[in-house]
Amino acid sequence: MSSITTFAVAGATGRLGRHVVDVLTERGHRVVPMSRATGVDVVTGEGLAEALAGADVIIDVASWHSSDQDAATEFFRASARNLHDHGRRAGVARITVASIIGADRATAGFLAAKKVHEELLLSGPLPVRVLRAAQFHELVGQLLDWRQGDVAYLPALPTQLVAARTVAEELVAAATAPAGPGTPIPEIAGPRRESLAEVGRLLGARRGVEVVAVDGADLPDAALAAGGAFLPGPHAKLVGPTFREWLDSRP
Repeated sequence: MSSITTFAVAGATGRLGRHVVDVLTERGHRVVPMSRATGVDVVTGEGLAEALAGADVIIDVASWHSSDQDAATEFFRASARNLHDHGRRAGVARITVASIIGADRATAGFLAAKKVHEELLLSGPLPVRVLRAAQFHELVGQLLDWRQGDVAYLPALPTQLVAARTVAEELVAAATAPAGPGTPIPEIAGPRRESLAEVGRLLGARRGVEVVAVDGADLPDAALAAGGAFLPGPHAKLVGPTFREWLDSRP
């Protein structure tokens, strides 16, 4: 779509947003970064009108900072409303949003909040494209950082981690592709099915952190996760690097 030249990125300074900005810039697009750090608040609407003036497409990768379901739901409810309202007034063509594989099956926790987020965006006045991604490689380091002492307890739940940079590339491709069939919602994941505790041990060995596997029964929707409900479906795009390859490439 050669006519699409200006992308407003909500959550531009976050884990995924930084990569989205980099990919868009590398491909010659004009980028308007939107985050509290740039004076734009998707919850209150502060700075949105100015940031979206002249924007063609919104890429929404803004996220809530904790796993609390109620707080996350309120964040996504406000951001969806404001992006639609201000985007429509600014003449934005559409919104492309990053979601999480399995959000449509979630009943509790952060994933359930993302389910509401998808529904609210898809029911708004602007056309919306959704890309569901697996959890990021970067999540493993975050889980190790949350440990207490020298031992990290990670759930032995199945996962198919993907690099945030890989997701950013696919998200930009989705945002710039010609309109096509709307179903099923596309998914992207890494090339290998692994246990979260197993990949945690790879990183833990490099950091000097012991990783102990637990069943994760206290996590939201743990039974669903253990049964593979949050793994990619048969139509998902599977893309490297693997977690080990990604880890080996880190400085």
